[in-house]
Amino acid sequence: MTYAIQAEGLAKRFKETQALAGVDLAARSGTVLGMLGPNGAGKTTAVRIFATLIRPDAGRATVAGHDVLREPGLVRSVVGLTGQYAAVDENLTGTENLLLIGRLLGLPRSEARARAGELLDRFQLSDAAGRAAKTFSGGMRRRLDLAASLVGRPQILFLDEPTTGLDPHSRIELWELVRGLVADGVTALLTTQYLNEADQLADDIVVIDKGKVIAEGTPDELKSAVGGQVLQLRPVAAEDLPSAHALVVEAAGPQTQIEGEVITAPVKDPALMPAVVRRLDQAGIAVGELTLRRSSLDEVFLALTGHKAEPTTDDGPSEEDDYAKVASSA
Repeated sequence: MTYAIQAEGLAKRFKETQALAGVDLAARSGTVLGMLGPNGAGKTTAVRIFATLIRPDAGRATVAGHDVLREPGLVRSVVGLTGQYAAVDENLTGTENLLLIGRLLGLPRSEARARAGELLDRFQLSDAAGRAAKTFSGGMRRRLDLAASLVGRPQILFLDEPTTGLDPHSRIELWELVRGLVADGVTALLTTQYLNEADQLADDIVVIDKGKVIAEGTPDELKSAVGGQVLQLRPVAAEDLPSAHALVVEAAGPQTQIEGEVITAPVKDPALMPAVVRRLDQAGIAVGELTLRRSSLDEVFLALTGHKAEPTTDDGPSEEDDYAKVASSA
C-alpha cells in the first residue's frame, strides 16, 4: 500500500508540555485522513512537523516519501497548507494574493496569472477577483486561502481546522471543494473541531489524546468498535421527560443523557429496548419517538476521551505566519 504521509514514534516537547509522545500514523495516497483529539492533544504540532515548520525531538516522518528532516525542500515542493485562520493579505485583491504566491513559488508571471485565474474560477471567486480581500465574506476568504494553498499544484494538502468560524453553508461549500480535490488525486490530512466534518470527509481517522494515538480506523469501524448503537427516546409530553429519563437510567445506566427534548442511551444489551418499552408502558408515559441508531463520532469521541469535542486551541507556539512560510520556502 502506498502512503502519502507516515510517522513513526513522533515526539515533540514545548518546555513543560509534551505535545507529542510517540505518534504513529499513516495516510493512504488519494484519501482524507482525519486527525481528531481534545484541545492540546498535539494535532497542530503534528501538522507543523509534517509541513517542515518545526522539527520533531524524536521519531521519523515522511511526506510523499521525503524525510521531513533530511529533505525539507522536497517536502515543501509537494505540499500545501491551510491553517485555522485565512492567511491572505486583506489589502490585496483576490488575483493579487494568488499571483503573489505563484511568484514566491518561482512561477513566471504569465503562468502565475493563468494559475490564479484558473483557481479563482474553480473556487467561484472570479466575480470578486479584482476586489480587496478585506471586502470578502468569511467563506470567500477561506476559499481564497484554500486556493492559495493550491497554486503550486500540491500532491498533499494539510487542512488544519479549515472551516473554523464558517457558517454551515460555507462549511458545506468547502467540503465539496475538498471532495473535488481528493477526487483529482490529492491526499489530505484534516484536523477539525467538527466531528460531523470528519464523518463527512475522512476515509480514515486517528484519535490523538495527550500526544498519543488512542484509536484509529474508518469512521464506521470506530463507531462499531467503540460506540455501538444508541437508543433515542422522545416522550409525547415534555413534562414526562424527567420521569422517562429516570426510567431509562434504571435500564441503561448512568451514561443516559438528555439532549434537548430527546433521551439517548448506549445500547450494550439487545434486551434494552423491550425493557424500556415495558417500563414506559407501566408508568403510563406516551412515546413520540423510540429508535435505535448508530453512534455518532461525537459519542465515539466522548467514549474515547471522556469528554465532548471542544473548539481547538493551539497546542504549540503561536506563529500566524507559519502558513506563508511553506510557500516562501518551497
